[in-house]
Amino acid sequence: MPPISITPLVELREKIDAVDAQILQLINQRARYAEEVAKTKLAQGESGSFYRPDRESLVLRRIQDLNAGPLSNETAMRFFRELMSACLALEKPLDVAFLGPEGTFSQQATFKHFGHAVKTVPVTSISAVFNAVENGSCAFGVVPIENSTEGVISHTLDCLLTSTLQICGEVEIRVQQNLLTHAKNLNEITEIYSHAQSLAQCRQWLETHLPNAIQTSVSSNAEAARLVASNPNAAAIAGRIAAEIYDLPILNANIEDDAKNTTRFIIIGEQTAVQTGHDKTTLVVSTNNQSGALYRMLEPFAKANVDMLSIESRPSRQGLWEYVFFIDIAGHRDDENVANALTELKAKVSMFKCLGSYPQAVF
Repeated sequence: MPPISITPLVELREKIDAVDAQILQLINQRARYAEEVAKTKLAQGESGSFYRPDRESLVLRRIQDLNAGPLSNETAMRFFRELMSACLALEKPLDVAFLGPEGTFSQQATFKHFGHAVKTVPVTSISAVFNAVENGSCAFGVVPIENSTEGVISHTLDCLLTSTLQICGEVEIRVQQNLLTHAKNLNEITEIYSHAQSLAQCRQWLETHLPNAIQTSVSSNAEAARLVASNPNAAAIAGRIAAEIYDLPILNANIEDDAKNTTRFIIIGEQTAVQTGHDKTTLVVSTNNQSGALYRMLEPFAKANVDMLSIESRPSRQGLWEYVFFIDIAGHRDDENVANALTELKAKVSMFKCLGSYPQAVF
C-alpha cells in the first residue's frame, strides 16, 4: 500500500493565511459597494432606514442555496447576517427597540435578525417598543408574539390592534431556560423570579425540584436576573446572556419542560416588505356574531388555495363578548391568490386590517 500523502502543517497555514487575505479584501469590497448603495439611495431622494427586510431575506436564502459545505447553512447565514449588519451600519446606523433590560431573549432575537452592528435600545414594556418606533426614536422594534409552549403573547396582539405600524419581519429563538443563582444548592433557594411565560415553560421542573419556593413574576427574565444578583437565597430563570451580564452562576441548565421550546418574535416598523416568494401575511378581522360567520370568514382562503397558518381570537374591547381574530396565512398580500382571497374576505367582515406581509424566518 502506498504511503498516505499528508500536507505539511506549515503549508496548510500558509494557504489559510492567503485565503484570509482574499476574504478580507472581498469583505471590504462588499462594504464599499454598500456605501455606494447608500449614496445612490440618497441621490434618488430616499430617506429614513436603508434596511430592507425582503432584500436581506433573499440574500440569506441565496447563501443557503449556494452553500456546499462543510459549514452548515445556519453557520454560513449567521456569518453573512453579521456582514450585512456591518455594511448597513456604514450606510446608516440602525436603532432597534426591544423589551429590556439588557440580556433578554428579545435582545437575543434582535441580534439574530439584525446582526450585532445595530444599536439595541432597551425599553420597559411591549407597548413602549411600539411607542419608540411610532415616535421615531427607533427605526424598528422587536417584540415576542408567540411561544410554542404557552401560545400567543396577548399584550403584543393588543398593541398590534391599535398601532399604525407594520410587521416587516420575523425571527425565531430556541428558548433555553436556566436557573441562575448564587445559592450553592437547590435547598437554599426560597424564591424564584422570572417572566410569567418562563415560569410557565418550566412548570414541571419547578414542581419537581423547587415545590416550596415562591414564584414571583417580573417584567422580563433579565430583570429577574438583576434582582437576584444581590440575593443569595433567590434564583432567576433566564438565558445565558443574562447570566453573563449580571455575573450569575448557572446552577441548572436547560430546565424548560419542552426541549423544542421556541419563541417567535416580530419586527415592527414603518416599512412595507415586497414579495420574496417565502412570505407570511398577518391579518386582524372581526365579524358579526351570527351562525356561520366564522365559516364564511375563512371560506375565501380555501377557495383561493391559501394556506392558513394560525388563528387567534381576542376581545375587541368594543362591546361585551365581541371578538377580533388574528390570522396568519402563507404568502404575500400582492400574490394573486392571496389578493383575491383578501378582496373577498373584506366584503364578508365588519372590520379588516392587514398588519403586514413579510419574509418568513430564514433560520
